[in-house]
Amino acid sequence: MSRVLVVEDEAAIAELIALNLRHAGFEVVLAPDGEAAQNEVDRVLPDLVLLDWMLPGTSGLNLAKRWRGQQRTKDLPVIMLTARAEETDKVAGLDAGADDYLTKPFSTQELMARVRAVLRRKAPQALDSAVEIAGLRLDPATRRVSCDEQDVKIGPTEFKLLHFFMTHPERVHSRAQLLDRVWGDHVFIEERTVDVHVKRLREALSSVQRSQMIETVRGAGYRLTQQLANAA
Repeated sequence: MSRVLVVEDEAAIAELIALNLRHAGFEVVLAPDGEAAQNEVDRVLPDLVLLDWMLPGTSGLNLAKRWRGQQRTKDLPVIMLTARAEETDKVAGLDAGADDYLTKPFSTQELMARVRAVLRRKAPQALDSAVEIAGLRLDPATRRVSCDEQDVKIGPTEFKLLHFFMTHPERVHSRAQLLDRVWGDHVFIEERTVDVHVKRLREALSSVQRSQMIETVRGAGYRLTQQLANAA
């Protein structure tokens, strides 16, 4: 389930957006101002932010610029929702780092379409499409992992970890990166927690001879390889 942070100071608009997002299967968090939005991003990195420009205190434009300038949030997908409809405003919003720009009043159907489009471009791992590598299949919709029609018993955290690995194959991820993207917070959980869950994931995959897909890269982290080692 994708987590969407809605940063909007008009309660009626925020609730309307939240209602439509929840109906579409998203987890929604609301923030009425820039300070609350920053606190939410610091606490748990969302999959997408719907960001109003004109907010009490820090503006949405300044938030977008700040997030693009920080390593942890530089790839955070952002859609700006604002009444500012001039071409110069749109240019300023996109230049500040927004991935899309939608002016008020807007159609909720168009908003949902833009949310899905941005997530496809920026965070395909958040969508509910099944993924398959080397015979190993993971289906987020059914929460099922299988290999050649044999089910793999796997815990919820290991499921999320495997999902992330399978949607980012061959890429090396540090423990901090895994904590940030899988657990959603790299501050309150020790990095060694990753090692424990990687071990459990390998144990689960060993039942279908796929544990070797999760590789340790010394001094760097972990990665999922798409190539199975040849049997001896």
